[in-house]
Amino acid sequence: MGGKRKDFTTTTSVQGTEDGGEQKVKKKKEKLAVDGLLPSTIKNKEKRSAVHAKLKHQKRLEKRKRAKAREAAEQRALELGEEPPPKKIPRTIENTRELDETICKPDDEELFATNYADEFSAILKQDRPPKILITTCRFNSTRGPAFISDLLSVIPNAHYFKRGTYDLKKIVEYAKNKEFTSVIVVHTNRREPDALLIIALPDGPTAHFKLSKLLLRKDIKNHGNPTSHKPELVLNNFTTRLGHRIGRLIQSLFPQDPNFRGRRVVTFHNQRDFVFFCHHRYIFETKESKQAASSGEKSKDNNNEKSEQKVIARLQECGPRFTLKLISLQHGTFDSKGGEYEWVHKPEMDTSRRRFFL
Repeated sequence: MGGKRKDFTTTTSVQGTEDGGEQKVKKKKEKLAVDGLLPSTIKNKEKRSAVHAKLKHQKRLEKRKRAKAREAAEQRALELGEEPPPKKIPRTIENTRELDETICKPDDEELFATNYADEFSAILKQDRPPKILITTCRFNSTRGPAFISDLLSVIPNAHYFKRGTYDLKKIVEYAKNKEFTSVIVVHTNRREPDALLIIALPDGPTAHFKLSKLLLRKDIKNHGNPTSHKPELVLNNFTTRLGHRIGRLIQSLFPQDPNFRGRRVVTFHNQRDFVFFCHHRYIFETKESKQAASSGEKSKDNNNEKSEQKVIARLQECGPRFTLKLISLQHGTFDSKGGEYEWVHKPEMDTSRRRFFL
């Protein structure tokens, strides 16, 4: 019995030392957490939130100190006539994108050689004027024709034909015989346009886009009414080989001799593989700005204000507004069964937020 008691006391003493060591480690962690080093180790929610708020406040103060020091350095450099320190470039998803071998370079001779011999060269060289046929899917909705009427006002020399029961291949053959350069098919689902199919004629390619966030002209507040002038076209951030090809496909829809008197601008802005479409008119206005005159130039009427006229430029949106997302690019004209695809978007490609294809 004495031996057993002895063993029991030794085991209890060992367990007591182990529990005491664990408690000491916990206390150390909590102390570090309170000091602002390990806030995630605090189990008490109120203490954890208080420590987190304290750390956030400290970071805000440090950021404010750095900004004040930067402003003081810039002011000191201006007073001494020196160059101010360079501004830091913020890290964004765009400037930290994954390296892509297909990014176009300004000295790429192969790219310029293919531009002179691709499917869009005749239109972009102005050897052939663009002529667009716009149609719908077989089951059309009420918002589909409203969107098409907005597209007809945006794209010059565009013509609308009712789809009826005709097959798309027959429509493509008809457009070839009538010397159309492109076919645009507006697809609708649940009474809402959700896709665009752009077919370049006569030899393709065919691009399939997902359409989202559509806002018609009538739904835009203080919208302007476009004129019949040919618009200016702006393409942004189509940097890869695939993006360059999509940009030339979009460029082939518009004439290459814009009328600058109309002050119309059509913009396709690519950001993170989403192509944002906007249609604007830029307007020049003269506004009077009153300035106080000096004491020696006081007039008889004691009016110390001078009016100066300034020319101010502003934008007026004409609509529509929507977003495109490339789904596939197919060789040749539309062929859903035996067509060869240059590029197809797959879910396996979306493994990184910093990988872009356009």
